[in-house]
Amino acid sequence: MAEVIHTSRLRIERIKGPLRHAYLEGFSEPIRFGVHGGIKKFYGVEPEEEVPATLDHMVGAVGG
Repeated sequence: MAEVIHTSRLRIERIKGPLRHAYLEGFSEPIRFGVHGGIKKFYGVEPEEEVPATLDHMVGAVGG
């Protein structure tokens, strides 16, 4: 079995509706998750503010 290189420690807090904040250990500012575009249409929600969805962050991480 391979050696563990890193373990992410975080806490996710629901703010309102689809808006969430993820607090990662070692970082003072939260990462904001929500919905926008086709994602909000799919789920049938109209957020107060459109922010990147979890899917956007995952695609960015893989491509980055």
